[in-house]
Amino acid sequence: MTIALAIDGTDWHARVLLRALAARGADALPIRLGHCAFDTTAPYALRLPGFAGALPDAVLVRAVSGGSFEEVTRRLGILHALRELGVPVWNDARAIERCVDKSTTSFFLAHAGLPTPPTWAVEGLEAALTIAERETQAGRLVLKPLFGSQGRGLRLIERPEDLPPAADVAGIYYLQRYVPPSGTGFADQRLFVCDGEVVGAMTRRSSHWITNIGRGAAPEALAPPPDVADLALRAATSVGAQFAGVDLLRDRTGQTFVLEVNSMPAWRGLQKVTPVSIADHVVAALLRRLR
Repeated sequence: MTIALAIDGTDWHARVLLRALAARGADALPIRLGHCAFDTTAPYALRLPGFAGALPDAVLVRAVSGGSFEEVTRRLGILHALRELGVPVWNDARAIERCVDKSTTSFFLAHAGLPTPPTWAVEGLEAALTIAERETQAGRLVLKPLFGSQGRGLRLIERPEDLPPAADVAGIYYLQRYVPPSGTGFADQRLFVCDGEVVGAMTRRSSHWITNIGRGAAPEALAPPPDVADLALRAATSVGAQFAGVDLLRDRTGQTFVLEVNSMPAWRGLQKVTPVSIADHVVAALLRRLR
C-alpha cells in the first residue's frame, strides 16, 4: 500500500507522519503538490513525482504550500483530480477550501446550526464601516485575515476608526464578535478530531487575548466533556474534514462557541499534553478505512 504524503517541507509533522506510516507497513512517498502536474498525455492526465504513471492508494495532506492565487488553485486542483479518480484524499480539496477561507467556515458552521460568534465578511472599507458603526455599539469585534493562521494579523476593533485601509486586508474584512474570557486570564480549547473521534484536547492559556501556542500560550491537558467533544466532531463534519483541529471558546454565560476549524492543523503543542501519538492515530484511521 503506497500513501502519498503531501508536504511543504520535511518538518516535525512530516517526520512523525512518515514514521507512523512506516510503522504500519505502508510505503510512504512525500510529494509536493507544486511539483505535480496536469498532463493530458500521461496516464490519468496527471504526473506525480515518484509514481511512474501510477496512482497512490491514498493521499494524506499535511500541507499545501503557499503561493499566488493561481499556484494554490492549481495545487488544490491536483487534489480535486485525485479524488475524481477515486483516490481517497485526507483532507480533500473541498474541506481544505472550506477551512482556509474563514468566511466559508463560518457559513458551514452556521448552516449546520452550530454555535459560532456573529460574523460578517464583506469587501471594501465602506461596507466594513457600516457593520462596525452598527456592531461596535454592542461590543468589540475581532478583525481576522480571511486566509491566516497562528494568530497572525488579528486586531481588536472597538470603534469604526480602528478599521485598517482595504489594502492592509486585501480588500476583505472578516469581522467576528469578540467573546470576553469566562474567567481570569485568557483561554480557549483546541480539540483534535479524526474519523469521528476526539484524539486529543488541550486548553491554551495566555496573558494575551490571542491564545495561539506560537504566540506564547501554554498548553494544558483537557478531558473534554461529552457535549464539548460532540460539538467539535459536528464542526469537523460540517466542513467535510476527516481530521481537524477545532478551536472552541466558552463565554461568561457558559456557552461554548466554535471559532475555527483547521483542516491542516499543527499539533506539536497538543502532542506535549496528549499521551497517544496523534500521527499514529491519523495514519491508523486512514489505513483502517482503506482496508
